[in-house]
Amino acid sequence: MTWEAWVAVCAAVVACAALLLAAILWLRQRELRRRIESPRSGRGSRELRLARDVEATGQLVAFVANPSKQDVPALRTAVHTACAEQGLPEPLWFETTIADPGVGQTRDAVAQGADVVVAIGGDGTVRAVAEGLVGTGIPMGLIPLGTGNLLARNLDLPLSDPMASLRTALEGRDRTIDVGWLRVHRWQSELDDPVTDAADALPDELELPRDHIFLVIAGLGFDAAMVADTDEQLKARVGWIAYFVSGMRHLHGRRTRVHVRLDDQPMTSTRLRSLLIGNCGKLPGGITLLPDALLDDGWLDIAAIDTRGGIAGWAQLFGEVMLQGAGMRNDLPAKIGRIDHTRAQEVRVVVQGGEHVQVDGDIVGRVTELSARVDHAALVVRVAVA
Repeated sequence: MTWEAWVAVCAAVVACAALLLAAILWLRQRELRRRIESPRSGRGSRELRLARDVEATGQLVAFVANPSKQDVPALRTAVHTACAEQGLPEPLWFETTIADPGVGQTRDAVAQGADVVVAIGGDGTVRAVAEGLVGTGIPMGLIPLGTGNLLARNLDLPLSDPMASLRTALEGRDRTIDVGWLRVHRWQSELDDPVTDAADALPDELELPRDHIFLVIAGLGFDAAMVADTDEQLKARVGWIAYFVSGMRHLHGRRTRVHVRLDDQPMTSTRLRSLLIGNCGKLPGGITLLPDALLDDGWLDIAAIDTRGGIAGWAQLFGEVMLQGAGMRNDLPAKIGRIDHTRAQEVRVVVQGGEHVQVDGDIVGRVTELSARVDHAALVVRVAVA
């Protein structure tokens, strides 16, 4: 059997495993909805009761929820019932909008005296709530209802039990973590057509430079193009597997020439498929892209990902990811699929021709120049008691 045939067989096995995992995730989501929507009979209901000895009894809890998530209406009822049973003040409840995905609501909660603000939704909602809480010292709780649930995954928080997440938000310990900030210095259109006013060619939200918060990973290149091309309806049906499907369509994309400067070092140039800038490194499916990244070490971990040789290169790259997730590294030279790791506190990137950029799975746009920096110990989060 030729190596091309072996690669095809491996790809088929991976596809079958992905379908099986999608089925398992669908069943778990159905069970999650059943738990939330099941009738509550009496104060002894196990799913609704918080621990009897809530350390912060009387704390004012604010919830910032994404109403597009189908479990939110039932969860709102469950949250109010649980808080009442424990003698907590009536919680504050805010819902995100398209115009404001949660930053303004979080700041309103802080202004009203919230002792903890709980993000209910996906990674976009978590990013917005975090942005509103950075520097305040007020902890953020998480009830993850998204596709990736990246920060919750890296904090080892419950991913499929919202009442367990609520208990953690109310009773857990406070932990400070770093956040990353990404700033676009030049959009792609500014170089494509120097005569055109960039402000006329860009959406309103892209007209002025601003920092985009990221808590897990910002990426440029293949990973961002994969996110940008993901079918939203498919994602709603099968979750993060939809990213895998989108990625298959970009395996034969071009390599990108990038110029990178780390801190005050000289700028270097390389060709790659993706450049990842991370605060932490766990992704769905048991994938760890940045095995050395820590949420509170004051560093950004950078991974330059490159492949050559078509499918064979991607197959070797997949093997590299699996090995490093298991704590092993392949340092053999002349690999056709490789991940090179380094770290910095500030990164400057210039891209020839422009590339897609994403932060925690949200697309920023196509850019030709950007920078990223770490904000050490800027955010307080509620995590499970060790």
